[in-house]
Amino acid sequence: MIEKTILIENADPRDIYGANNKYLNLLKSHFKGLKITARGHSLKINGREEDIGEFEDSIGEIIAHLNKYNSLTINQLERILKGEMDAKESENSSNVILFGSNGQPIKARTVNQRKMVKAIESNDMVFAIGPAGTGKTYTGVALAVKALKNREVKKIILTRPAVEAGENLGFLPGDLKEKLDPYMQPLYDALRDMIPSEKLTYYLETGVIQIAPLAFMRGRTLDGAFVILDEAQNTTRSQMKMFLTRMGMDAKFVVTGDASQIDLPRKQASGLSEAQRILSKIKGISFIHLNEGDVIRHQLVKNIIKAYDKEDDK
Repeated sequence: MIEKTILIENADPRDIYGANNKYLNLLKSHFKGLKITARGHSLKINGREEDIGEFEDSIGEIIAHLNKYNSLTINQLERILKGEMDAKESENSSNVILFGSNGQPIKARTVNQRKMVKAIESNDMVFAIGPAGTGKTYTGVALAVKALKNREVKKIILTRPAVEAGENLGFLPGDLKEKLDPYMQPLYDALRDMIPSEKLTYYLETGVIQIAPLAFMRGRTLDGAFVILDEAQNTTRSQMKMFLTRMGMDAKFVVTGDASQIDLPRKQASGLSEAQRILSKIKGISFIHLNEGDVIRHQLVKNIIKAYDKEDDK
């Protein structure tokens, strides 16, 4: 008989123990030959060495399941303990980017979204250009969260230019964060879908995930980061150049934008349009173009986009 302490890392112990220790009690009943004492992030185990080894393996599988799916049910725990849990577990798993905060699969739903996924696998910089509702930002955030989970990057940085619909930030109430948060809301919404709330709060507080205006990128070198520039059509040429040259070692950059929704002054060229012209032939940079066929909002959105495109072509 030996005693061993197992530290729970990369997971919330409450998710492993379950409400009212429901999962912990199931573990105890499954490993009857062990005395299991749980206290915070540590599990003190007394018993035979081989039984403790099997228990450790089960805890590792439970943590891996939680990190992948963000949820655990009593049925899934029973299947893990019986060795019946199929690691592939998912329907159409090839299109699943990751599993969201509620355990639901987040997929690349359209052809061009799947092109985005493929592009980031073989390129360090991807431009995703298309109209509203095509899922370019959401897919980009999903790819960033996946990279963070897989420890391919150390942090996620999400940024947007603070130019929106002709409004001047100086006239809005509050400090800088309060002024900018409404413009960053689509990014927060995507993150909430993909990361459990407590973990997301921790990431935001510790800087593992940073959401900031484009101006805050100046002077930085972004190493080991997955960086997304959203609403890139509202950058100027100099802002775009400044942003793209922040790229450090082991970094991934995704740039998203809609060339039909430029909010810059009329005579100001869009940095996104300039980037397409200047960078399209550089190896390691991929341009993915999305269209109304990728819209996953209400059917009317597709029809609206088509109608405006027809008008613009006149």
